[in-house]
Amino acid sequence: MTDELALRCARAVHVITSEGEVLSGGRASLYALDQVGWRRLAAVCARPPLRWLVEAGYWLVARSRGLLSRLVG
Repeated sequence: MTDELALRCARAVHVITSEGEVLSGGRASLYALDQVGWRRLAAVCARPPLRWLVEAGYWLVARSRGLLSRLVG
């Protein structure tokens, strides 16, 4: 893992597909949903404008991880 990739992974989840495509953030989450059997939800949420809401929601949660972990834990 390169230093640049380590920094990127600290900010967002990353997935490398079997085709070699690198997905991060909301797109990686949608891909994971699809792979674990939530295909319809992933397909619906992958369409604009829901895709933009998924990305915005992911960004908000990722930036608030510390606060959220204190509230939940």
